[in-house]
Amino acid sequence: VANYIYDGDAPLAERRAQALSIDQTQLRELLGEAELRELLDADALADVEAQLQQLDERYRARSVDGIHDLLLHLGDLTPDEIDARSTISGTDAVTQLTRERRVVPIRVGAPAAGRSDRFIPVEYAARYRDALGVPLPTGLPESLLAPTRDAALDVARRFARTHGPFTTAEFADRYAIGRSTADALLKTLAAAGRLLEGEFRPGGSGREWCDADVLQTIRRRSLAKLRKEVERVE
Repeated sequence: VANYIYDGDAPLAERRAQALSIDQTQLRELLGEAELRELLDADALADVEAQLQQLDERYRARSVDGIHDLLLHLGDLTPDEIDARSTISGTDAVTQLTRERRVVPIRVGAPAAGRSDRFIPVEYAARYRDALGVPLPTGLPESLLAPTRDAALDVARRFARTHGPFTTAEFADRYAIGRSTADALLKTLAAAGRLLEGEFRPGGSGREWCDADVLQTIRRRSLAKLRKEVERVE
């Protein structure tokens, strides 16, 4: 009783900060207890996601070359998604990049599903062809069409690196693949130590996936906010 009698006296923010201060090895044990939903800060998570997706004003593309770099970082994007991440006209920039053969249009999923065309850097053409079976435009250099090893895993890895916690369904819907196929890819990445499985998003439900480095960033920012809340006053 003496060991625990005063535990409830500590402010909630202080107790949450103490829990988030554990190292990554101990965190893996904590994941099974589904407590991170209560520990991670929703605002910190939103800030990290905006940065990863380059929706934050500071990270938006400001030139045609910047939009090419945007696609290299995020992979496939629709015209509307490009516009949301740039300060210039995404349509004009993509038209120029397509004309210069620096990006190519692809269609993911059946046209009847109402999916719009997306654009990818020409460097990723073979990867998306091998991962998703998308047809490519003619006339691409042969040097860019060589078979890509583990193409589907590369696409899954990029998706995880550029998103906060996500579900298998969200990943599967993005690329119009079966849930079992998506789950197998994500479990392979988890077995390699690149993904963590647990319950992360505040207010969410069910099991989710999160890139290990992304989760570490969210934890650090959540911890910084909590420590600020319990700073001593004058």
